[in-house]
Amino acid sequence: MKRHTKLLNEFSRSKSQAELLNKMQKARKAVEVNANGTSGYRIKEGSNAGKILKHLKKSSENI
Repeated sequence: MKRHTKLLNEFSRSKSQAELLNKMQKARKAVEVNANGTSGYRIKEGSNAGKILKHLKKSSENI
């Protein structure tokens, strides 16, 4: 019976950890990308407020 106990404990532990990770991912807030007409994420607070990160730009060569 001992040999099954280890397997059941590992399964239970992995199942609870997977549920916790799933809850954490669902609770995470999404970043507003492409808001206010930009093609990136605009920093709202701090010393770099107003700067745009990851400004996406396509050149005419790639079109």
